[in-house]
Amino acid sequence: MTRTESFSRADGYKVNWRRYVARAISEVFALSRIRSADRSGFRILMYHSVGSEVPGDWLEIFGITSDLFSQHAELLARYPTGRVTPLDMAHLEGNGQRIAITFDDGYKDNLRIAAPILLERGLPFTVFVTSGFVRPNERLFMTPGELRELSELPNVSIGSHGVSHVALTKCDDRALWQELASSKRFLEDIIGKKITSVAYPYGAVDRRVRDMAQKAGYESGFCSYEAINNPSQDPLLMSRTCILGLDSIRVFKQKLHGDWDWYRWRQRNPARS
Repeated sequence: MTRTESFSRADGYKVNWRRYVARAISEVFALSRIRSADRSGFRILMYHSVGSEVPGDWLEIFGITSDLFSQHAELLARYPTGRVTPLDMAHLEGNGQRIAITFDDGYKDNLRIAAPILLERGLPFTVFVTSGFVRPNERLFMTPGELRELSELPNVSIGSHGVSHVALTKCDDRALWQELASSKRFLEDIIGKKITSVAYPYGAVDRRVRDMAQKAGYESGFCSYEAINNPSQDPLLMSRTCILGLDSIRVFKQKLHGDWDWYRWRQRNPARS
């Protein structure tokens, strides 16, 4: 066993233990709201890959199997009409819960696997694409032609995920502008449509990044802070609920109901950064 393998296994045990504790806490929240309605607001789900590998994800938590994703889609399709909506900030307003589906990075499987599953059920979705990953003959990520094909499907929108998938809070001003502005132009040139939304890689955002995104022409920005969004939310600091390959259908339902929103207290709130 190599040193790397030893570290990975120990780290894996730590992650699994934390996951066990998190599930126990979420079960308590689920039991406490068993007779109450879902939390009102705009809940945005964050996926990555469906049915293929995620580079660097040695714990295999950011990819989800196509069978499990189909179960998620079927559950969402049974929700009342209009509850699963496009990623439009107008849905911050109103009563009840609205849900949007998003993907990060721009994997081929978003087009080949996820899109047919969602569109068959009439479910809209958004894909945030890392522009530097969009290359001819690319194995895991979409090529320019595939990205264009995806953008032309009904109920599909495209957003930016930066150029090189770096934590934007670690960039100096010049590099930050490059990540935000050039990715926007690159994607617009490919799909022939305006790009108005950005998902911050690793959820890394602070006030400087937020203000630079606005200057670059984005109207909405999305992080990975676990919470539901309400009308007072800054459109450039929107929260998303991360869906993992480890999540059972029971956990998925709990996340939809808000039983995992407590986890935001373990995270840095970008609005305070």
